[in-house]
Amino acid sequence: DPQQRMMLETSWQALEDAGMDPDRLKESLTGVYSGISNDEYRMLVTDSERPGEAAASLYALSGTNLNGTCGRVSFVLGFMGPAKAVDAACASSLLSVHDAVADLQQGKADLAIAGGVQAILNSRIFELRADSMMLSPDGQCKAFDSSANGYVRGEGCGAVVLKRLRDAEADGDRIWAVIRGAAVNHGGASVGLTVPHEPALEKVIEAALSQAGIPASDVDYLEAHGTGTAVGDPIEINAVARVYGKGRKADQPLLVGSVKTNLGHLESAAGIAGLIKAVLVMQRGVIPKHLHFRDPNPSVDWDGLPLQVTSSMMDLPARNGRPRVAGVNSFGISGTNVHLLVEEYPASGTAPYAPDRVVGPGQAVVVQQPPKVTIDPTRHGQACQKREVRLLPLSAKSGQALRDLAKRYLSWLDEQLDAFSAEGGLPEQVLADMAWTAGVGRCHFDCRAGLTFDCVGQLRKQLEGLAETGLQEAPRAVATVAFAYTGQGSQWAGMGRDLYDREPVARMVFDRCEEVFLEERGTSLLDVMFGRDGNGQLGDTAWEQPALYALECALTAQWASVGIRPDMVLGHSVGEIAAAQAAGVFSLEDGMRFAATRGLLLSQTEGGAMAAVFAPPDKVEAAVRAANAESGGVGVNMAADNGLHQVVSGPVADIESLSTRLESEGVRVRRLNTTRAFHSALIEPVLDALQASLDHVTVQPPELTVVSNLTGRAVNGGQLLDGAYWRRHAREPVAFASGARTLAELGADVILEIGPGSVLAPMASSAWPESAPAPVVLSSLRPAPTDSPEGSGSIAEAVAGAYRSGLPIRFEGLFPGETRRRISVPGYPFQRERYWLSAPRQRRSVEGHPLLGLRRESASGEITYETDLFPKDPEWLNDHRVFERVIAPGALYGTMAASASRAGASGPVVVEDMQLHNPLVFAEEAQGDEAGTNGRKVQILISDSGDEGPGRLQILSKGSAETEWTLHAECRVAGGTSAPGAVERVDLERLKDELSPVDASVLYQARASTGIDLGGSFRSLGNLWARQGEALGEVSLQDGAGLTGPEIHPLVLDGCFQVVAAARIQGSAEDETTYLPFGWERLWLAADVFPEKVVCHVRMHAATEDSQAETGVPAEVLSGELRIYDLDGALLGGLDGYTIKRATRAALFSAIEGVNDLLYEVVWRERSLVPAIIAADFLPEPAVAAGGLMPLADYLEEEGVARAHRSALLSDLDRWSRARAIWTLEKLGWRRSAGEIVESEELRRQLGVMDEHKRVFRRILEMLARSDVLQED
Repeated sequence: DPQQRMMLETSWQALEDAGMDPDRLKESLTGVYSGISNDEYRMLVTDSERPGEAAASLYALSGTNLNGTCGRVSFVLGFMGPAKAVDAACASSLLSVHDAVADLQQGKADLAIAGGVQAILNSRIFELRADSMMLSPDGQCKAFDSSANGYVRGEGCGAVVLKRLRDAEADGDRIWAVIRGAAVNHGGASVGLTVPHEPALEKVIEAALSQAGIPASDVDYLEAHGTGTAVGDPIEINAVARVYGKGRKADQPLLVGSVKTNLGHLESAAGIAGLIKAVLVMQRGVIPKHLHFRDPNPSVDWDGLPLQVTSSMMDLPARNGRPRVAGVNSFGISGTNVHLLVEEYPASGTAPYAPDRVVGPGQAVVVQQPPKVTIDPTRHGQACQKREVRLLPLSAKSGQALRDLAKRYLSWLDEQLDAFSAEGGLPEQVLADMAWTAGVGRCHFDCRAGLTFDCVGQLRKQLEGLAETGLQEAPRAVATVAFAYTGQGSQWAGMGRDLYDREPVARMVFDRCEEVFLEERGTSLLDVMFGRDGNGQLGDTAWEQPALYALECALTAQWASVGIRPDMVLGHSVGEIAAAQAAGVFSLEDGMRFAATRGLLLSQTEGGAMAAVFAPPDKVEAAVRAANAESGGVGVNMAADNGLHQVVSGPVADIESLSTRLESEGVRVRRLNTTRAFHSALIEPVLDALQASLDHVTVQPPELTVVSNLTGRAVNGGQLLDGAYWRRHAREPVAFASGARTLAELGADVILEIGPGSVLAPMASSAWPESAPAPVVLSSLRPAPTDSPEGSGSIAEAVAGAYRSGLPIRFEGLFPGETRRRISVPGYPFQRERYWLSAPRQRRSVEGHPLLGLRRESASGEITYETDLFPKDPEWLNDHRVFERVIAPGALYGTMAASASRAGASGPVVVEDMQLHNPLVFAEEAQGDEAGTNGRKVQILISDSGDEGPGRLQILSKGSAETEWTLHAECRVAGGTSAPGAVERVDLERLKDELSPVDASVLYQARASTGIDLGGSFRSLGNLWARQGEALGEVSLQDGAGLTGPEIHPLVLDGCFQVVAAARIQGSAEDETTYLPFGWERLWLAADVFPEKVVCHVRMHAATEDSQAETGVPAEVLSGELRIYDLDGALLGGLDGYTIKRATRAALFSAIEGVNDLLYEVVWRERSLVPAIIAADFLPEPAVAAGGLMPLADYLEEEGVARAHRSALLSDLDRWSRARAIWTLEKLGWRRSAGEIVESEELRRQLGVMDEHKRVFRRILEMLARSDVLQED
């Protein structure tokens, strides 16, 4: 039911307007309350094709249940509160709001979506209401006017999001208004079920006022039910006046209006439309014009009532000292009455927003405690600078929807710029609130774009690019995140400074690390990290290692604040310390002490060197062994396996010697920027102290997977990363490549680098196994460009990358320490596709004759049969296509005529002088057409001849949009007439021996090539034999053809006509020509009952000399004789003088296409104004035009028209021109009669043909003379 889709969309839009992410409401006590009473779609389903599968039948049930409007919303969005479909007729939607309020007050729901929906889908329901005198004949709702004459049906859907006020304010929701009171009752045993009961209306209003605790005089505006009926309007107004008139001052009348004059009566959605209008009236302070109120209803004492109908747009007066209040009425046709009281919510009045703009109250974004860190937030991270860079997250379910969303944001930006133009530009706060609402108040789908910006211009440029080109990469699903912690050598002066300045979560970690470092070393780490000391000590291992640890722990906490936590961690050398802290191996403080100690100890080791060698491990290991054997010293060690390159470490001289040797062999070697030989024998003197530094540290088993540098494998569950482990970790080589492969085995699909740059990403990618999908690789920080502050915006850009990759982001983490408001930003651009049910099949009447329909006889003796034909009813009609259009076969007219003439009697029947005039062509059914519009009503008229002779029979049809009947066939018929004398039985075997077998499938292919495409039902030929001018064929009725009866079936007779195609002279021009039945002299049927399998024998007449020229032009007309036998050779019937005529697409469809020309749709196209009348000098001179033309014969040759077809084309052109000429003269007023003498000039003047058209007029007459319409004297 479209109403379910409408409720789904509107509910989603209501949540978007409230700034609520539906995903965050899953499994919550959110209730859905839908007012609905219209099940017209169910009627369409029951009339449509029966669903072929059980699942389809199930969906047909759930898809048409009225409770599906609420149940489907709850199901799709995962709500677990009440789901109620409310049917109280016109009061349904306002009653749904009443019920939602009650459930919220009783704690049955914490959030509610309430509304109503109405879709008009069945014209019969409309007719019933009109027949009941309920609807306005002129289509205008004239509520409270003397001319009120009925209501006007409308359709639509509305929904509001409801929440307890205290909860909405606490959550920072956008609040439009407050419901102060709601009441419902029934009219009881009143005058009539459908007539409002005035005392009941008074009571329901009084009950709402009592619940709200508001005096009646404090209600400023009433949104009336106001349907525009002569009975209901006065009852409502009088009840309203009696309640709301109490204590009301004359100069403060109750203002009354009805949205039904603007939108129509939305029936089950009427109340929600009225509620939304009332809320907007208070929020905007303007009351829209109540339409069609000119002469007040005389049944109401208007002069004595303190009421004023808002017949013109007017302001809603402000009330000093109190909020304005509106009442909303909604009454159901079955007696249910609902009244609501809504109060305006005080405007925020906070700059830069205008008082009339609905924004959420300021919501302070709390700074979250970092994981694995115990910090007093009151001591750390409170004095941050304003964020300069923002992230706008956009997402959709398809690339096109994402582009459309970008376009909506561009329009939204234009609107904001217009609104704030007087203030000198769009305030930064609006952009920040936009980013906040788009992040926390929207659902986030797979197709994503994360746009980072620091000004409107930058945002606009990115939105324009997105709107134009869309996503450049297809979205992918990611689930498992690995954090990779960078090692030494990646640092840069100022790293993390922007994090410290702007992000309170990161600052808390930095400050705590600073405290610990001061305790250990007595000096500031942050001064060195951020380059504030001016000494450039960050390159010293003593400072570098603790600085990396502090930065990486801060980044881990920062990512956690936006909802990204690792499933596994991998560090590179010293980076594994921060990785272990993230896994809960030791506390932030213990890790900081260890990093500071490790850096200091390693800085005290003997100087050395390290180099990266770009060669496979085995080659480098062999070179190291050879170098050590030659030197005899401490030697070179393998320090790391990074995949594409290996790192060697050792004394400076040994590293230089090894590098020279490798470079001489063509191996690339790069010296690393370090003065220490990590992971080599040179650090062994400090290993005891390094291990001892952890003796008094509590080490815990990892809480998540840690991939070890030592083994390249995941740490075992019982293994402790104690001092002994870290001793080996410092000395032995880093197995990073193996670790990357382990991440792939564990299913990691995102590698997020935690560190000051992008160092590990390319190494991990190079080591990733080819058998595993390549991971998404992201970086946390990058060195800033030289022309911008160091690190500026980098974390927002990193989060944007993570968002684009599909990671779930908690957007509150981008706003801690700020106060943000939910504002109105663009909603989802639904990409609607057509999923309409199969068009209800218009079925032929089952009454009367199965082919002819109902029989009627007039007083004058004329007999009429009437039926309906559709392209698929009978189903076999759809299998008969000529030039790609469904056309009734000529055999249908023969069987109709034979059946009509027999009229249920027995005995032979004769159909004489059959003439086929116009084809019965079915219109193509376009998508969206109402079902059955391409059917045709068919009539068979039989006129009594007045004597014992044959009667005259005509077959006509008319389409649903046509006013004139089209004559298709006419003939003379006689039932009970004796069949002509004939041989009673023939020797079929002898006939077969005289002919040659023919493959029927080849015949069907040949006919298809001429434009006659016969489907399965019409492929009735079995065995077939033929020779020039003669053919014999077995014709069988296909299973399921229907229309069973004693008469010959149209498909059997058409099969006999198909034998004619096999009998045509083979190898002549007729083989490639389209022929269709044109008529016959006599069809006679001797048998009372025709079998479903017959044998047809055809002999063609020789073509006359003037019908087929020696040039090979196909004959215009061919004729022959047909005889129909049963399988034993007994004669059943036949056709004498059966004629077929050459047909072309143009000739066949010219009549119906002429009608279609009258039905073209008028489309207005915008064009610039013409400043003045333009002279006709843009037309070429006749001589110039003639010079560019060529003789028609040459043109046909150039266009490749086959010579055999040219004569037919010229004949068609002549015939069309002649018909058009006669039509033109008749339109001018010529009434021609046989024998009339016409003088050219006199006729021209009589018809009003201007002098300049003399030559054309004369040419038309000459054309008619050549065609024997006129005879030139």
